[in-house]
Amino acid sequence: MAMRAKKRFSLFSIVNYSLFGLFTLLCVFPFYYLFINTISNNDLSSRGLIWFYPEGIHFQNYLRAFSVPGLKTAAFVSVSRTVIGTFLTVAVSAFLGYVFTRNEMWGRRFWYRFLILTMYFNAGIIPWFITMKNLGLMNSFLAYIIPGIVVPFNVVLVKTFIESTPIALQESAQIDGAGYFTIFYKIVVPLITPILATLSIFTAVGQWNSFTDTLFLINDSKLFTLQFILYRYLNEANALADMMKNSSTGIDISLMPTPMTIQTTVTMIVVAPILLVYPFFQRFFVKGIMIGAVKG
Repeated sequence: MAMRAKKRFSLFSIVNYSLFGLFTLLCVFPFYYLFINTISNNDLSSRGLIWFYPEGIHFQNYLRAFSVPGLKTAAFVSVSRTVIGTFLTVAVSAFLGYVFTRNEMWGRRFWYRFLILTMYFNAGIIPWFITMKNLGLMNSFLAYIIPGIVVPFNVVLVKTFIESTPIALQESAQIDGAGYFTIFYKIVVPLITPILATLSIFTAVGQWNSFTDTLFLINDSKLFTLQFILYRYLNEANALADMMKNSSTGIDISLMPTPMTIQTTVTMIVVAPILLVYPFFQRFFVKGIMIGAVKG
C-alpha cells in the first residue's frame, strides 16, 4: 500500500510540475518573443522570421527608442504618479479601514454602506469626465492622484484584516492614554503590513498600466505617461519608423527601424520596470491574501 501511494504521489507530482511548467512557459514566452525581436536583425524581425532565438544581435533599437521625443519625460511622469499615487492610496485606505473598525465613529454603518454602494454603481465615462473637468483636473498632474485616493475595495480589505487582529492590543494602548492616530501608527500599521504590501502591489500595477486618464484628461505633452506614449506609438509606428530612417543615414539595412521593431521595443521599455519589480513583492502579495484564511 505504501509503495502504491508513493507511486501515485510521484505520478501526481510529475503531472503537476509538467502542467505548471508548461503554463509558466506560456506566460513567459510572449515577453521572451518581444525581447528577442527587439535585439535581432530588424529585417528578419519585420518578416516574422524570429521565433525562438535572436539573429544578428544588436541594441540599436533601444538606443533609438530612448531618443524618441517625450519618452524620458513620460518615464518620469509614470514613476512619479506610481510612487505618489500608491503611497497616498494605501495610506488613506489603511486609515479609513481603521476608522471603520471603531464603534465610536459617528454614523459608521451608514458611511460604510455608502462606501460599499459605490462599488456597484458606475455613472459612466461622460459624467466622470464632466466631474473631472469641474474639479479643474484637466491638464493637471493631480488628475493621476486624486481620483484614485479612495478605493472602496481596498478599504474593505483593510477593515476586514484589522478586525482579524487582537482588539486587546488597541484597548491596552488606549488605556495607557494613546490617541487614535498613535494607535493607528504604532499599533495597527505594524500588524497589517502584509495587507498594505498587497494593496501597494495592486495600486502600483494599476497606476503604472493606466493610460485612459491621460487619453481623456491630458493634452499637455509634458504630462503624458509611458503607457500613453506606448498607445500612441503603436498607432503611429509607421510614421515613427520613417522618421527614424530619415534621421539614420549610412546605417546597415538590418539595423534600420521598422514599425514592428518600434512597437516591440517601446513595449519592452514600458513593461520591463513593473516586470522586474513585481517578483520581489510577490511574497508579500501571497502572505497578504492567505493570512487570516485559516482560523484556529
